[in-house]
Amino acid sequence: MSRAGTSVRLEPRAVALLVYLAERPGQTVTREELEREVWRGRVVGYDALSRAITKLRKAFGDDPLQPRVIETIPKVGYRLVAEVKRVEPGPSSSEAAEPHPNLERKLTAILYADVAEYSRLTGEDEDGTHRALSSHLDLITATVARYNGQVVHFAGDAILADFAIASDALSCAVAIQHALEIRNRDLAENSKVQFRIGVNLGEVIVDRDDIYGDGVNVAARLESLAEPGGICISGALYDAIGHRLLVDCEFLGEQSVKNITKPVRAYHARLRPDALPPEPGAAPRRAERSRRQLVLAGGLAVVLIVIASGSIWFSRWNAREPAASTSSTPMLASDKPSVAVLPFANLSADPAQEFFADGLTGDLITDLSKVSGLFVIARHSVFAYKDQPKPVPEIAQELGVRFVVEGSIQRAAGRIRINAQLIDASNGVNLWAERYDRKEIDVFALQDRVIEDIVDTLAVKLTDVEKTRLARRRTASLEAYDYYLRAEQHRFHGDEGPAIEFYRQAIALDAAYSDAYAGIALSALELWRWDSTDVMPGAAARRMTYDAASKLLYLDENDPRAYAVLAMVQAIEGRHEEAIQAGLKSVSLDPNDADSHARLARIYMLAGEHAKAESVMKSAFKLNPRPPAYYEGELGIMAFFRHDYEQAQELFQNPDLDYHYGKWLAMAYAELGRIAEARGEMDKIYKPVPFANLAYYRTLFSQFKRKEDLELILGALKKAGVPEWPYGYQPVREHQLDEKSLAEITFGRTWFGHDSRGIPFVQQFTDDGRVVFRGRASLLTGTVRLKDELICIEFPGALLGREECGYVYRNPDSSSGQQIEYVRVALGDIYYFSVKPN
Repeated sequence: MSRAGTSVRLEPRAVALLVYLAERPGQTVTREELEREVWRGRVVGYDALSRAITKLRKAFGDDPLQPRVIETIPKVGYRLVAEVKRVEPGPSSSEAAEPHPNLERKLTAILYADVAEYSRLTGEDEDGTHRALSSHLDLITATVARYNGQVVHFAGDAILADFAIASDALSCAVAIQHALEIRNRDLAENSKVQFRIGVNLGEVIVDRDDIYGDGVNVAARLESLAEPGGICISGALYDAIGHRLLVDCEFLGEQSVKNITKPVRAYHARLRPDALPPEPGAAPRRAERSRRQLVLAGGLAVVLIVIASGSIWFSRWNAREPAASTSSTPMLASDKPSVAVLPFANLSADPAQEFFADGLTGDLITDLSKVSGLFVIARHSVFAYKDQPKPVPEIAQELGVRFVVEGSIQRAAGRIRINAQLIDASNGVNLWAERYDRKEIDVFALQDRVIEDIVDTLAVKLTDVEKTRLARRRTASLEAYDYYLRAEQHRFHGDEGPAIEFYRQAIALDAAYSDAYAGIALSALELWRWDSTDVMPGAAARRMTYDAASKLLYLDENDPRAYAVLAMVQAIEGRHEEAIQAGLKSVSLDPNDADSHARLARIYMLAGEHAKAESVMKSAFKLNPRPPAYYEGELGIMAFFRHDYEQAQELFQNPDLDYHYGKWLAMAYAELGRIAEARGEMDKIYKPVPFANLAYYRTLFSQFKRKEDLELILGALKKAGVPEWPYGYQPVREHQLDEKSLAEITFGRTWFGHDSRGIPFVQQFTDDGRVVFRGRASLLTGTVRLKDELICIEFPGALLGREECGYVYRNPDSSSGQQIEYVRVALGDIYYFSVKPN
C-alpha cells in the first residue's frame, strides 16, 4: 500500500480485509461475516480480526477514537468510512487469487495453537511479549518438524500445522506444552506467554500450500476451549488414536462452536503426572525413501516362539486371556513377520457406515492372509479390541505379533479416504504411514495399494501364485461390494439368514462375484451343520452349500474357502479321507486362515486321528488367540477323547458356548462320576431338545469314524440319564411288528394320526419306496426301506440327510375316542397312527 508516496507493507490477510470493506463503503460488516468471507475457511483465532484491523489503522495512521478510515461498531463489527474510488483494472492487472477449481482434499490431523490473553500481554509489555512470542514460535516450529508435521502458516501469534499421523499431532501438542511449561516455570503468573492448542482429525481443502475447511475451523474452535497451557482434542482424533492415547482425557461433552453446524465432541487432554512426552516415531514414508531401509532401521529380526512348559495352548486361561508379561517385546507366535490389523476407525459423518470400515478392515486381513511369508492374526481376535483404548504394545503382546496396522476410514461425497500406519510394537517406531484418497469406484485399487505398501515395507517376497490371487478381480459394482460388506457384518455376528440375503443381492448385481458365493457357502454350511431349520430347511441349506461352493470353484479353482466348505460337507457325510484331503488343500492355499485350521482339526477328530486334530487346533489358536467360543468347545471334545475329563468339563463351562456343547459337559461329568451334575446338564438340553434319546444321538454322531469313539459318547450319555427312545417311551417287545407285517402296512399305504404332542400328520408311501410326510408346518419327501425289523426313512431335509431307523408296534390303547392301530418309535418323536390303502 502507498501512503503519501511511501510504501507500507501489509500481510495478505489485512489487504484482503481492506478490499472486502472497500467493496462495501459505509456498510456495517459483522465480525462473523468478515471471519467467514475474508479468511475463506482458514482458521481465525480469537484476536486475528482485531489484529488485522489494528495493522490497517497503523498503516493509515488512523485514530480508533476519531476514525477517518475504519470505524468500530461496538459488539457488532466494522465500517469503512473513508472515501472510496473504484479504478477499473488494466490489461496487466490480475484478479484476486482464487482457489484452483480442481481442489485437492485430504484427511489430516490439524494442530492449531494461539497465545492466551495476547492483547493483555502486549498491552502490559509489548516488546517483552513479542520477544517471548518469537522465541516460542521458533520452539513450536522445531517441535512440529521433529514430530513429522508441517507448519502451514502463521497468523500473528497463532500457528497452524498438519500431520499425516494423528498420534504424531497429539504427541507434538504434548511436547510443546511440556517445553513451554518449563520455560514459564520461574515467571510470574501474569507474565507467562502461554498457548492454547486445539487438535482435530478431519478433511481439509489443499490449495497453494495452504489448508482450508471445517477440519481446520474445528481445530481453531477447540483451541478456544482449551485452558492456557492446555490441549483440547476432537472426538474424531480421540477415536482415531484409540489404543495409543498418550494423555489422560476429560470428556467435555458435545460443544456448540461458532460457524460449525454440528456440535463437536471435545476432550481436555493432559500429560499424565510425572510422565514425559513421547519420543517422535519414524518419519512417514516419502516416495523417494526406501521402505526396505525403514525395515532395516527398525531392526527387523527373527524371534523364535517361546512355548512355556506344558501344553499351554490347551488351557482355558491361554485360549481366552493371554498371559501378562513384564517385557515390552511381544512373545511372537511365528518366526515369520507377524501382523495384526486393528479395526479401522470410522470417521464418516454417518455412523451407519461402520459396516464399511469393519468390512474393509476384514478385506485387508483376508488379503494379507494370502501371503505365505506373513503370519496374520484372524479377524475375530483383532475385533476383540474394537473400541478398547489399549496401547499398541500391549495388544501386540497379547496377540503374539511384532507389527500392528491401524488407521481410519472416511467415506463421503463419493470418495474414500484412508489413513494407515504400520507400527513395530517392539520399539514403537512407525515403519510406514500413508494417506490415501480415491474415488469410491477405486476402492479395490486403494486396498491393493495398502497391501502392496505393507508387504513392501516388511520386505516380504510374493510368489507368482500369491501375486495372481491378490490381483484377482473382485467386482466392478460398488453397489454389489456394499451389499457384500453388509452381509459379512451379519455373518461375523452369526446372523446367517440376513447375511445370505445380502450376498444374494450382491450376486444379482454381479453374477461372477466369487466372494459373495463364498459367503453364501459358509453361511449355508453353518445353517445345515447345526440343523437351523427355523432359518432354512436342512435340504435347502445343504443344496445351497453345495451349489455355492461349486460355483466358487468354477470361478476360482484355487479358492481355499471352497475346499474348506466341501471338506466339512464330506466329513459330516462320513467321507473322511476325502474331507481330510480337501481340508489340507484349503489350509495350504490360505495358511493364515484360522477357521480353516479349526475345521481341519474337527475333520481329523471325526476321523479318529486325535493327535493330528490337537496339533492343527494349536495352529488355529496361534492365528486366532482371542477366538470365538467354539474353539474352546472343540478343545474340550479333544480332551474328552483323551479321557482328560477334568480339563474337558472346565473347557465346556465357557458361558459363551452354544447349548450344543451342553451335552458334552454332561458326558464329561458322567465320566467323572458326577452323575447328579451330568443329569442336571441334560435337563437343560431337554428344553430345546425334549425328545433327546440314545437312538437319536447314535444317528447324530454317526459321523465319528471310530466305533470306540461313538460308543464312548453313547456310554457317557447313558450314564447321564439319556433314555433309549424319545420321551422315555417303553416299548413292549411282543407288540413289535416283524418285517413281513411292516411291508404290509407300508408300501402302497397311507399312515394318518398324530405325534406325541397331538399334532396331526399324514405319511404316504409308494410301492417303489418313495415317501411323503406332511405335518402342520412341514412337507418332506424322501425314501423308505425295510431292514430286518426296522423301518428306515431318509429325508434330505432332516437329520443332516441321515437315514432314520425305528420300530413299529401294535397299539392296544385308544386315543381321542378312535382306535390307534400302531405306534412308530422314531428318533425325534413318537407317532401314533392308523393305516389305509392309497
